Amino acid sequence: MKAYFRIAEGIAELCRLMSELSREIHAWTIMPYKLFYMQLLPGLRLLVLICFAGFFAGQATGQVTRIMGRVVDGNTGEPVPFANIYFSDHTIGATSGFNGEFSIETRRNFDTVYVSFVGYRSQARKIIPGVFQEMTIALQPAGVQLNEVVIRPGENPAEVLLRKVIKNKALNNREAHNACQHEVYTKIQFDANNIDDRLRERRFMKPFKFVFDYVDTSIVNGKSYLPVFISETLSDHYYSKDPPGEIEIIKASRVSGIENESITQFLGDLYQNVNIYDNYIPLFEKNFVSPIADFGLGFYKYYLIDSAFMDGYWCYHMMFKPKRKQELTFTGELWIHDTSFAVKSLDMKVTGDANLNFVNDLALEQAYELLENDRWTLIRDYIVVDFNIIENTDRILGFFGHRTTIHRNFVFNQPKQKEFYRSPVDVVIQDDARTKSDAFWDTARHERLTEKEMGIYEMVDSVKNVPLFRTYVDFFYMLFNGNLLWGNIEIGPYYKMLSFNEIEGVRFRLGGCTSNEFSTKLMLSGHVAYGTKDRKFKYNLGFLYLFSKNPRRGFGAGYTHDMEQLGASQNAFSEDNLFSSFFRRSPANKLSMVQEFSGHYEHEWFTGFSNTFRFRHRVLFPAGETTFILYKDGEGIPENALTTSEISLDTRFAFKEKYVMGEFERISLGTTYPVVDLKYSYGIPGFLESEFEYHKLQAGVRHWFNVFSFGWSKYIFETGKIWGTLPYPLLKLMPGNETFLFDEYAYNLLDYYEMGSDTYVSLYYTHHFDGLILNRIPLMRRLKWRTVIHGRGLVGSLTEANKAYSEFPRILGNLEKPYYEAGVGLENIFKIFRVDAIWRLSHRDTPGADNFAVFFSFWFSF
Repeated sequence: MKAYFRIAEGIAELCRLMSELSREIHAWTIMPYKLFYMQLLPGLRLLVLICFAGFFAGQATGQVTRIMGRVVDGNTGEPVPFANIYFSDHTIGATSGFNGEFSIETRRNFDTVYVSFVGYRSQARKIIPGVFQEMTIALQPAGVQLNEVVIRPGENPAEVLLRKVIKNKALNNREAHNACQHEVYTKIQFDANNIDDRLRERRFMKPFKFVFDYVDTSIVNGKSYLPVFISETLSDHYYSKDPPGEIEIIKASRVSGIENESITQFLGDLYQNVNIYDNYIPLFEKNFVSPIADFGLGFYKYYLIDSAFMDGYWCYHMMFKPKRKQELTFTGELWIHDTSFAVKSLDMKVTGDANLNFVNDLALEQAYELLENDRWTLIRDYIVVDFNIIENTDRILGFFGHRTTIHRNFVFNQPKQKEFYRSPVDVVIQDDARTKSDAFWDTARHERLTEKEMGIYEMVDSVKNVPLFRTYVDFFYMLFNGNLLWGNIEIGPYYKMLSFNEIEGVRFRLGGCTSNEFSTKLMLSGHVAYGTKDRKFKYNLGFLYLFSKNPRRGFGAGYTHDMEQLGASQNAFSEDNLFSSFFRRSPANKLSMVQEFSGHYEHEWFTGFSNTFRFRHRVLFPAGETTFILYKDGEGIPENALTTSEISLDTRFAFKEKYVMGEFERISLGTTYPVVDLKYSYGIPGFLESEFEYHKLQAGVRHWFNVFSFGWSKYIFETGKIWGTLPYPLLKLMPGNETFLFDEYAYNLLDYYEMGSDTYVSLYYTHHFDGLILNRIPLMRRLKWRTVIHGRGLVGSLTEANKAYSEFPRILGNLEKPYYEAGVGLENIFKIFRVDAIWRLSHRDTPGADNFAVFFSFWFSF
């Protein structure tokens, strides 16, 4: 899954926290890694910087002249769309939008802006070079006498032009080249906005007064902003159809405030492309309809405005706007070359009422040139996004994300040898990429930085040297990561320090791990817990050592003596989480005591493909209402413990998956391809008093994908087989859910121990309509709620030997009759909540079964 701006390191920490807490409370967050999938990375320092930057304000001038305004009729006050706004040399201009609004900027020293439109007197306005200014320009009607005009019905000329653009898309699409290589310069910047002057005087802001010198104003919506992050990347991009391959080599990278090298791979060109010729433009994991989509007439209204020379080429000027409200569309303008019908330039914004969370504005500009290959080629790409938790407000801290990409030095139809494209990664970072000098950047960058952009590097370094900044960093790290950073160790997480269940009573837990200050290769971890009811101590000790972070290779081991819930999903509550004490539907009385030693070695062969070899020795003790009774010679014999020793080999393949790597953890940014998991396990009899021999094989596939303009879908397929005679705790216990919180990886209406098998096949499918249905209901449209449907099926069997080997819990049944459940939900309630109604469609006569229930969850998504 692609995402834009995978760079703001602090936001990634927030996303990771959202993801972790979501798992702990049965919530599956699709985005937020993908949230503020959007796009970002591993430390907390920039997030802290953005947070306190949001308290700053001020006015400042710069070397760029920015003008934002509106053109209206001088007599009626009505907006004048399609008016021309330009500077004196006519090389820099803009056109007013459908509501008369416009924005224009220049680095040249102009002191006058001109406005003209047919039927009105042209007007010249004096401006102050180098500052942001807003203006309303009232044009006076010219009173021109026109001859009689006869209008006959006919086809909209803009639609005629659009059809010709669509007809020639295959020729003009940049992917039509057989091979292409070029140099790419990418600049990414993040700015805190909605800055309030009153907060500049707050006492705790005094050490950071110097940052006010960097405040500027945006022409997207007129907001003042403070730059807090900038990156520059210079790379060579290679693309070929035959032999097939695509690779980017990053030659130089410069990033302010980020100490994680893995971010560099996302600052180039390969993962941030917007192709106007595609029918859908993926932004924030949603499909926006391109204005030149094959079916664009079903989504847009088009207007042919003008024709004129642009850079020596005669072009048509066409504007467009959506036909309906709250669809994922754009409004803006295109310049089309008159003979090739290729896009010469575009300037468009996401519609203001689109059903999109956390985004106030998104503007996109692209410019194309006709190169030696007689094809129009993208040479400049600019996108800016205004993010905020609450849209359309100037009172709450938000931030801008900008990305500028410039392409040059093109070489066409000269593919490299096959071996060149067989790199295990599609982004290669040269060893000296992050050590280039200022002199190198002065000559290598494709456009010079403004004075304020150049100052961001120095400003960020200065902020980090303020002692109070370290305090802010530690506070926000604890808030978002869950751990208190204390020198060489981290204590926490705080939300597991207190919990309670039926077996332990009130449970107190103290845990922690070593910090990066201790080591960036070795991490030690552990915890100790005590229950007031069972009056027993539990504990865990472990370590992880990494030989290499990319590709990831390392080993770890640990010893655990603690409670565990058998049959819980991978997304379920951890039983020592405080949330688990408040959101349960049933008492937590099915826990087991586990004594386990485990070790593993992980070897990533190339990005997305890895093997993990594991050894695990477990002793499983019954606790609470759980009992282990095995039948031998027809007699049931209670067992005090079940002992196993197991080796396993895990294989995972996620084609073109991307990660953001910290020192020990990494966050998957997803892939557009299916993710395949395969696991084989063997139980070793007699080894360390192991009692059982068995073979287990498990395979799974999961995939996320957009469905045209109808939302997005996801499926999870899993199948497994166990060979051997085993007691029920060692069989496949189908993951249940005994909470009120929705769990995408569990059968939400099954209790723990309700279904078990040694052979099974399961399938989960969900579709999120993203407002497709409710957007068309006037009373619901304003709420921006979204509908989701889902269903899950399970079929399996249990051998007679396994049925007769142990005494099953009273509720445990088999899968000779398939199990089904289905549900419908409302998400995006207050942007963070989701409610699901789920029905059990089979096994409805099971004693004590819930055949219907309502579930809640947190759900963060754009």
